[in-house]
Amino acid sequence: MPEESRQFIHGVFLAELQDWIGQAGEKKFRAKQIWHWLYHRQVEAWEEMRNIPKTLRDRLAESFVFQALEKLEVQDSNTGTRKILSRLSDGELIEEVLIPAPNRRTVCISSQVGCMYGCAFCASGQLGVKRNLLAGEIVGEVLAAQKEYGDRLTNIVFMGIGEPFDNYDEVMRAIRIINDPDGFCLGARRITLSTCGVVPGIQRLENEGLQVELSVSLHAPVDDLRDKLMPVNGSWSLEELMDVCRHYTAVTKRIITFEYTMIRDVNDTEELGRQLVGLLRRFPCRVNLIPLSEIDEYEGKTSRPERVDLFQRLLEDEGINVTVRRSKGTDVNAACGQLRSRSIKNSE
Repeated sequence: MPEESRQFIHGVFLAELQDWIGQAGEKKFRAKQIWHWLYHRQVEAWEEMRNIPKTLRDRLAESFVFQALEKLEVQDSNTGTRKILSRLSDGELIEEVLIPAPNRRTVCISSQVGCMYGCAFCASGQLGVKRNLLAGEIVGEVLAAQKEYGDRLTNIVFMGIGEPFDNYDEVMRAIRIINDPDGFCLGARRITLSTCGVVPGIQRLENEGLQVELSVSLHAPVDDLRDKLMPVNGSWSLEELMDVCRHYTAVTKRIITFEYTMIRDVNDTEELGRQLVGLLRRFPCRVNLIPLSEIDEYEGKTSRPERVDLFQRLLEDEGINVTVRRSKGTDVNAACGQLRSRSIKNSE
């Protein structure tokens, strides 16, 4: 974790800031003024808060850190996708991906430095996990992305480096700050949490009262294959995962999206497609078919288009809502963790 003793200001709840302001002998309305500067004006230095007394700004600077991350590199794709590599205060690297579309400005953000789960085809887990991100660092990613766009973000997806449910408390704190109407004020339904299948995290989320979207990485409809592709399956089997997903849907009345990365001759046979249908038709859900983003560390290849079409047809014939994610940004290593991995290896 960062050794800086001061707290990141972007990781502080409004109520906590109000308490701090009160203890400092100031009027609590100053807290909302500060939040306005942070999230509406999105200033980057205390001295820019012109209606805050200098004495209070000085005290804030003694207790809180303003900048959470430093932009190191930006790569632009010929499809419009943009990747940002950033350095945290302790020197660790994270990345986020900006994915523009008509009327949408989405950012894919990280929740950890690295990942412990080591999915076979994911660059994020190839180097292991270093640490969790703090809420202020996560919110810092969001603010950096909006600055890069030069316009208001419309959607945030926690699909970058790391497993959000392994950093549950800091991720939830960041989401509540991002969602707060006095703060960044982005609707919960525009925020998507993606998990590789951490059952306790799904169980906790169903009691949060947040209308965030939930995405579950599936990638295989049978345990023996999922064990090989996703080591997390050794902790929570498909049966356990499906049980908790059904319960989540029943309690929250929200539809889960299942992500299925399609790997040529590995998980894309017609038999596996029919097994996937059998697994998912038990309760309402969506499926997102994702042609594999190939990486050097994994020998698998992207499924042929006809296999993707077959899976789509099998799912649609059973009334399951299905989309196909068309890869963007492969020319900038936009798949999860690739830019960070390359940067670390180049520095060794």
